[in-house]
Amino acid sequence: MGGDFGIPVTVPAALEFAKNHPDCELLLVGLSEEIEAAKSQHAIDGQVLARLEVVHASEVVLMDDPVEVALRRKRDSSMRVTAELVKSGRAQACVSAGNTGAWMAISRYVLKTLEGIDRPAIATAMPNIKGGLTTMLDLGANVDCTADHLLQFGIMGSALVQMRESDLLPTVGLLNIGSEVIKGNDTVKLAAEYLRASPLNFYGNVEGDDIFMGTVDVVVCDGFVGNVVLKSVEGLAKMMGRMIQEEFHRSTVSKLSGLAARPVLQRFKARVDNRQYNGAALLGLRGVVFKSHGSADVFAFGCALERARQAVDSGLLDRISSTIASLTQMPTSTSSEQDSET
Repeated sequence: MGGDFGIPVTVPAALEFAKNHPDCELLLVGLSEEIEAAKSQHAIDGQVLARLEVVHASEVVLMDDPVEVALRRKRDSSMRVTAELVKSGRAQACVSAGNTGAWMAISRYVLKTLEGIDRPAIATAMPNIKGGLTTMLDLGANVDCTADHLLQFGIMGSALVQMRESDLLPTVGLLNIGSEVIKGNDTVKLAAEYLRASPLNFYGNVEGDDIFMGTVDVVVCDGFVGNVVLKSVEGLAKMMGRMIQEEFHRSTVSKLSGLAARPVLQRFKARVDNRQYNGAALLGLRGVVFKSHGSADVFAFGCALERARQAVDSGLLDRISSTIASLTQMPTSTSSEQDSET
């Protein structure tokens, strides 16, 4: 029900996903009459239809709803019902394009965090110059982090990368203002010590440009820095896409040059198209939870569904739990504590 467009995007994306994955069943959660009306606008194969079920939820969390309203007052929201479906085991994963703060709060309240994880983190992959992906977290769930939290982000990010490439021992970098050991504030310096002592493949400190150079597989930072980076990248991608379009509306000479360069520009545009990377994992919860960008179109929301499916198939939760268990002693700073539900 959420996102900038709601059902006109989520329902067609779900139908296309179900068509492409005959081994999957989908539960469409929300206002049942509206969902059924949207389904009726599409020609649906009988076999696909048999794998779709509408689960009614009487309330909807709005994009501008405060977290308290979503968590305490709207107890029958589509978000809350969806998280409960995962908790009960009826669903193996859940995806929403709605209010990020509300989705995080509800998912955490209902599902709780994994043993050894204090706070969930938001993670996603970004394209790098090597033709691969760099996974980055946290992207906005935790503005203030301790060194323990950054260590836990490294563990979860490494497991997420292994979801895509099971034979890879991911390299983990700590985002800093310089690569030298002496750089950074006290929290970052302590986090580097924890990461270095962990069983993770810790590369060391990395800088902002390393994200896109593909220096490491995982980049760890607090949610404040991560969210700023994410929004900057999204803005850059939109600007480049617009510049490419404008090249085809200039003078005749420019148009001829543009036509000659068009294949290269189109490949570049496809490479930086953030829609194909849509679907951020909410890591650290006792369930597979993904967040789609609010402005996602049908293609982008389908990508988020695909990532949730991959997480289930790869045993993402087990990977995170086993990595945590491999830590003989989890370092704990005096400032780290389990957050309350409020």
